[in-house]
Amino acid sequence: MEKNFGNIRSFVLRNGKISYAQKRSYEKLFPFFGITGNNPVTSESLFGSDKPLVIEIGFGMGRATAEIAYNNPDINYIGIEVHKPGIGRLLWDIERLGIKNIRIAEEDARVFLTERINDNSVSAFHIFFPDPWPKKKHNKRRLLARPFTDLLAVKLLSGGYIYAISDWEDYADEALKVFTETPGLKNKYNGYADRQDWRPITEFEKKGLQKNHVIREMIFTGE
Repeated sequence: MEKNFGNIRSFVLRNGKISYAQKRSYEKLFPFFGITGNNPVTSESLFGSDKPLVIEIGFGMGRATAEIAYNNPDINYIGIEVHKPGIGRLLWDIERLGIKNIRIAEEDARVFLTERINDNSVSAFHIFFPDPWPKKKHNKRRLLARPFTDLLAVKLLSGGYIYAISDWEDYADEALKVFTETPGLKNKYNGYADRQDWRPITEFEKKGLQKNHVIREMIFTGE
């Protein structure tokens, strides 16, 4: 029987002005770096290699995504995002830096992972500063909740990791509890994780720090 991983969308489209450069990059480069079609995708099918596959969910403007991929050419990356300005910006960075190891999925992460990614095939998931949905009536829209975390665990390789970050205390506490309760995942730390030196500071992180928010990080590994 096929498992039900929920039907709440992992995003809400918001109005955002796309610049000329972002629009140009999107139109010129998405046909080459965007993931299209309906078939399952693998590191081999997308990149022609069996290098480890890392998926970032909701990369925003993609600056940290580009830097991580540029610094780790031996890892293949899929970035999932639905906001065209961010996709255009990441594509601009891909062209500017000559990055070869990123592909972009412009769709709901829940659907993409369920329909396009094989079980036990992902080396890592990066989820940096997902929308906190701070109003209580909107909490149900938060991404880091079950059964979505169960879906991540199913797609994750044994020994792979999920790296999630939030600057909203109640969301981080909730996510830590949810990950702890998700079968197949184990906390790498005793509570919150240490900051990983290889991770660039994101734009959302800068804004949070300016508001004196505490950055809380979580790393869970696949059993």
